[in-house]
Amino acid sequence: MNGSGTNKSAAIAAIAIILGFGLLFFILPTVTLWLANHYSVWVAAVFDAIAVLAFFLIFWLRARYQRRHR
Repeated sequence: MNGSGTNKSAAIAAIAIILGFGLLFFILPTVTLWLANHYSVWVAAVFDAIAVLAFFLIFWLRARYQRRHR
């Protein structure tokens, strides 16, 4: 793939990741309250921590993949 195709692909992937996590973070308070009410505050806290860490993990893994394949 040429340079512009690679840039377009990277932009599409970044937009998909941002939109996906944007939706997750939009519903996060509702899910957190539901988990806290039905199970435990600790379950809700663990879910929140995993959601936030997953955001950074996705970009870290993507950067590693790109470094390895260039």
